Amino acid sequence: MLKGIPSVLSPELLKVLMEMGHGDEIVIADGNFPAASIAQRLIRLDGHGVPEILGAVMKFFPLDTYTDKPVGLMQVVPGDDVKPIIWDEYRDIINSCEPENCKIDFIERFEFYERARKAYAVVATGETAIYANILLKKGVVK
Repeated sequence: MLKGIPSVLSPELLKVLMEMGHGDEIVIADGNFPAASIAQRLIRLDGHGVPEILGAVMKFFPLDTYTDKPVGLMQVVPGDDVKPIIWDEYRDIINSCEPENCKIDFIERFEFYERARKAYAVVATGETAIYANILLKKGVVK
């Protein structure tokens, strides 16, 4: 055990966050996301929701300041009559840690899958909210 590290951050996830370099991306995925078939590195945190994990990760994770939008959300598929209210929670979490970098890109579903395939890691969660997948691009610590 270490002091000050949220218990939701498993040793495996901490290792991955440390290994990632500038420009690497990580996806924190909802329970419906095809994480196991897409991930290069899969981290399972099934008993947790995305906001809990995002809040813990953002305490340590610098967002990329050299890109226009270092945060990506999966766009709602045309025809789906859904407004993902969880996105407001994500904005609040990111704003509390890095308000100057809370710039969000809305990524078409299949483009999101392609970015996830190239991501350094995918975190599979038990999140039940729809369109709750989030992609983070790592920056540098200054």
